[in-house]
Amino acid sequence: MRIPKEIRKLADALSSLPGIGPRQGIRLAFHLIKKGEGFQKSLADDIKDLSAVKICSDCFYIHSNPGELCEICSDPDRDKSIIAIVEKDTDLTSMENASKFNGTYLVLGEFGRGGSLEPDQKLKIKSLRSRIKRDGFSKAKEIVIALNPNPQNNFLSAQIEKELDELAERITRLGVGIPSGGEIEFADEDTLGGAIEHRR
Repeated sequence: MRIPKEIRKLADALSSLPGIGPRQGIRLAFHLIKKGEGFQKSLADDIKDLSAVKICSDCFYIHSNPGELCEICSDPDRDKSIIAIVEKDTDLTSMENASKFNGTYLVLGEFGRGGSLEPDQKLKIKSLRSRIKRDGFSKAKEIVIALNPNPQNNFLSAQIEKELDELAERITRLGVGIPSGGEIEFADEDTLGGAIEHRR
């Protein structure tokens, strides 16, 4: 049975999202048809509103604040001498939900399978150097390498630590609590909070 081209086009777009395959894309497209025109219009408006979302010029987290800085980087109560390096935006939100960290962040972006940093990730790390100096520090008090604990990320953490060795008085990693192969994004708040508190 042929699928209308409009549904096929939508299914292809949905299939490009993380964790959504071709079959799931088709299922979701049919589901959206059944939800009706009102829901479709509301969803389309929500997607259109995403055009107001920007990338923070300091930490590269998404935000809709006026100006270039996100809510975290523009908060005067944040300790700018302590910086956590995370892979994804969702890792940052998980750490914020744990309510155990009052520093700022650097979001590197998702790692490829090659086991090395991408050029844009190296540029983000380089930008951290000027950011630390601009904020009035000769060195950061602490840089926390908060990456998911798996063999590839352990290797990347060592690379990052080598790059930033002279920029911080102390470089730490998340403590016990998150199992090897686990993901920060899916850790419960108590487990992640313990890992932040016991970083070493």
